[in-house]
Amino acid sequence: MQLKVDSLRADAEAPPPADETMQLKVDSLRAGHASKSGMPDLPARSARRRKAPPSVLVRIAAVLRPLLAPAAARLAPLVEGVTPYARKLRPLYPRPGRTGWRRWIPSWRQSLGAVLSSLGLTSLLLTIAYAATDIPDNLNTYATQQDNVFFWSDGTPMARTGWVQRQEMPLKDIPDDVRWAVLAAENASFYSDPGISVSGIGRALWRTVGEGDTQGGSTITQQYVKNVYLSQDRSVGRKFTEAMIALKLDNKMSKDKILENYLNTSWFGRGTYGIQRAAQAYYGKDVRQLNASEAAFLASLLKGAGLYDPVRSQENHDRAVERWEWILDRMVDLGKLSPTERATYKSFPEPLKQSRTYDTGKQSDYLVELATQYAKKTAHISDKEFDLGGYQIYTTFDRTREAELTAAVAKARKEAKRDSPARAKTAHYGAASVTADGRILAIYGGPDHRIQGFNESNATTVPAGTAFVPFVYAAALEHGVTKTRDGIAAPVTPDTVYNGDNAIAVTTPEGPYWDRSGKQVKARNDGEKDWGQISLRTALAQSVNTTFMQLGMDTGLPNVRKTAEAAGFLPSSFGRQVPELSLGSATPSALRMATGYATFDADGKHTEPYSVSRITRNGSKVALDRPKPRTAMSAETARAVTEGLTESYRLAHDTDAPGTATVAGKAGTTQDDTAAWYVGTNKSVSTAVVVYRIDLTKSLEPLPLKGVAGPNATDAPYDIWFRAMSPLG
Repeated sequence: MQLKVDSLRADAEAPPPADETMQLKVDSLRAGHASKSGMPDLPARSARRRKAPPSVLVRIAAVLRPLLAPAAARLAPLVEGVTPYARKLRPLYPRPGRTGWRRWIPSWRQSLGAVLSSLGLTSLLLTIAYAATDIPDNLNTYATQQDNVFFWSDGTPMARTGWVQRQEMPLKDIPDDVRWAVLAAENASFYSDPGISVSGIGRALWRTVGEGDTQGGSTITQQYVKNVYLSQDRSVGRKFTEAMIALKLDNKMSKDKILENYLNTSWFGRGTYGIQRAAQAYYGKDVRQLNASEAAFLASLLKGAGLYDPVRSQENHDRAVERWEWILDRMVDLGKLSPTERATYKSFPEPLKQSRTYDTGKQSDYLVELATQYAKKTAHISDKEFDLGGYQIYTTFDRTREAELTAAVAKARKEAKRDSPARAKTAHYGAASVTADGRILAIYGGPDHRIQGFNESNATTVPAGTAFVPFVYAAALEHGVTKTRDGIAAPVTPDTVYNGDNAIAVTTPEGPYWDRSGKQVKARNDGEKDWGQISLRTALAQSVNTTFMQLGMDTGLPNVRKTAEAAGFLPSSFGRQVPELSLGSATPSALRMATGYATFDADGKHTEPYSVSRITRNGSKVALDRPKPRTAMSAETARAVTEGLTESYRLAHDTDAPGTATVAGKAGTTQDDTAAWYVGTNKSVSTAVVVYRIDLTKSLEPLPLKGVAGPNATDAPYDIWFRAMSPLG
């Protein structure tokens, strides 16, 4: 009977024989169609196709084949022995010896075999997936990019640059209360788990498939993997990849390092990434200064900053308070916060209403630009490295002096608009304050960097005029003068006498000096005044042009230029070496002019001006090439020049400074009225101010001031200088 049933069953299950006639007809039609259409047969067509990349299964098989082949050979006898027993597990449906619905229920052996097979297969697939998963080398841009923060000389933040508000902090600088507030909120078992949470993954998959809320159940390791390696999309595939990378990362990276990276890359709202920038944005303080209460609030933001920032709405505030209380209580349960300390946190730590971000604007743009250029050059930072961010740049800029200088220029602009509204539209103001040791304390670069991109304090646009004659005086004191053909230089002192009359001809040892047009060169004094025989000290105090044009020729124009460059002038600011050089034909910037006068105040020691005192990156010091002082002239020469400049200031502004004050300064004008200067030193700070006119819509050619600088040509520059340097003492 059994044989008959089996025979009938075999006959019933056997497929009917194929209709070979029909098969031939179909193949014939296919061949004919391909022939008529001019299309090649399938093998030829496939041969020309681009080879498809191997699938995941193919790659897995390629990995496993060499690994499993030896094991398969050794296990072959064992498989042969257990095969008869394994056949007994083969299900026979309906089950013989059973009736009704029980005929379709598998036996306990079959059920056990199915469960064990499923577990084995799942374990095998997970092992294969783990082996085939690599930790990506490329990180998400927003997870690694940081901003650069610039600080005033007093250490307070000045500005920041970069697209991302993020600053990395080493874990050692993050207090334990902050760490455990985050762990209590997100992953209390972080230090003991394998990097993933099976139950959490299950809940997340259920919500993903069921389109529920976005709350996951991910460990901190999984969240870090998602932040820096993967996208934020919600899919089963992304969740599986996240788990595999998290497992591998947990085996290769220490828990502390994972936590540090997580705290530095997580999103906290208000445009911030990382716990450091979050502390600044919400509480205006460094992460080191946070207490457990504030840390608990920041930890609540990790669940969704848009839902827990209390400033946004009352609903947000209520949620934040509830979450804050829960996190503090959770810290107590974990033994990371004492009940006594918990009892002190009764009031919710309200964050700032507005984030204190330090965006650049107006004058700070010029400061940031100057400091950035200096930092890159002296710390040897490439543009690419700087753009990646993470630098803390501590500048030499003095917040108070910068505000006073900016206010002084703003007042001068207002007065110019009132007195000469048409000409004031083309007026430009540049200013800089530098210490004797080279620190740049303040600059005025322009009205607004977003409107005027170039920096007035560093622009070499107009000549120095008679503000340059102290360098002629210094060169003569250093090198002496040569008035005869034998070339022997005679020493010069402040009491050496020169002719100070107006319009006297400039001479050389060979005779009068003629210009290229064949005219004899003559200098002219302000007001066409004749001073007669006058000492060099008095000539400097009275700014006698004829004396210094001749003194420059006698000293040698190369020596004059050499002395000015040693004091801080750039070689590019000098033009032709003609007699006019002694009256300031060079075009230094306000910054370089201030540096030159600072050299006199430093007893002849010149230090290149610098705007950055130190640089760190994520808390680590960055090597910086600091300028060193060098001798530009003898101390005796520098003091003699300072004495002459002190007398110059007293003669012009005797009542503006106390009698005990040591103030040295001089005005500067040009014979074509295109620039007005005032440069002076007090209390080891030198400030230079220049006013000029240029219509940038037409050309870069300086225009006559025509009263823009005040009734007297140097009124406006001096007023700015005085307001910026006050109180004098």
